[in-house]
Amino acid sequence: MDATFATGKELQKMDPVFGQLSFDDHEQIVFCNDKDTGLKAIIGIHNSVMGPALGGTRMWNYNTEWEALNDVLRLSRGMTYKSAITGLNIGGGKAVIIGDAKTQKTPELMRKFGEFVHSLGGRYITAEDVGMETKDMDTVRDVTPYVTGISEERGGSGNPSPVTAYGVYLGMKAAAKSQFGTDVLDGKKVLVQGIGHVGEALVEYLTKEGAIVTITDINEEKLYQVAQKYNATIYTGEDLYTADVDIYAPCAMGAILNDNTVDKIKAKVIAGAANNQLADENVHGARLQERGILYAPDFLINAGGIINVYAELEHYGKAEIMSKTENIYNTTLEIIDYAVKNGMTTHKAALTIAQNRIDLRKIENAAKK
Repeated sequence: MDATFATGKELQKMDPVFGQLSFDDHEQIVFCNDKDTGLKAIIGIHNSVMGPALGGTRMWNYNTEWEALNDVLRLSRGMTYKSAITGLNIGGGKAVIIGDAKTQKTPELMRKFGEFVHSLGGRYITAEDVGMETKDMDTVRDVTPYVTGISEERGGSGNPSPVTAYGVYLGMKAAAKSQFGTDVLDGKKVLVQGIGHVGEALVEYLTKEGAIVTITDINEEKLYQVAQKYNATIYTGEDLYTADVDIYAPCAMGAILNDNTVDKIKAKVIAGAANNQLADENVHGARLQERGILYAPDFLINAGGIINVYAELEHYGKAEIMSKTENIYNTTLEIIDYAVKNGMTTHKAALTIAQNRIDLRKIENAAKK
């Protein structure tokens, strides 16, 4: 259940799939290639015990195909535990498309990708992720019903980012309550790294409560827009990990908590939207714990997005979406309590509880046969 993730150089020495350290009993990996549209994609189905594998599609300009494969393996695995920890009857999967979303994404490419998704017969259901927008999911919907997060005009739940941000905000408040004795964020100094759709929505929640928000992003134009809109401060220091803040919210790419960063961090709470924040779940999770830094497990607190798109499969409305997302607050507190009582990291505690639910369902499924 625990995993250590490989670097690019390490991956090149391994068997293409089964030898990867991030391959964790995945059920199916599908490589999708289409010369006419330029599509190069990988679909990862990690686990379908709880139901069909649901997870977003990420379009990213990976340096190598090895990196893309490693990413889809990590992300699909995370979706399994994300669904289980939030009590959803759905499995874990993910897809990555190799390429620059700004210059290489076309309707033709998205439709071709949708055809590959459709060929799996519902074993994998896709949704929006980095490099994707709701309109892209609408395009995929033209060729397959196995897609969620389509526009509200077409009967879908729309952009999941605001709900994802709401879950992160609630998870952050729960972590703050445990660490600081109060969940009130008014006056707390929060650094948000990455102000995409989710990061910006999180900044809005935080500034409305009165948090002192500092932001950073590689997109300088967006950075200045968000800073002006929400009266946030742009981080100008040399090393953001040494920033004098109470809470650090990683909302960009994964593996940000690694050998180069965990010993620098001054924040006492880490709670962000990015997936797979711990480069090594065991080593870096334990190191944060040793330093007295409370880590809110990413796959728990960023689960608002999957709750949002899952509504399309179960046909429930906005009120139930928000109610299920609000459960993230109590679940975060339960995970922290479980970790303390069992002498383990919060990440390990969340994985354990999620795996227990999967194992129970596996027994129930076997009994029905």
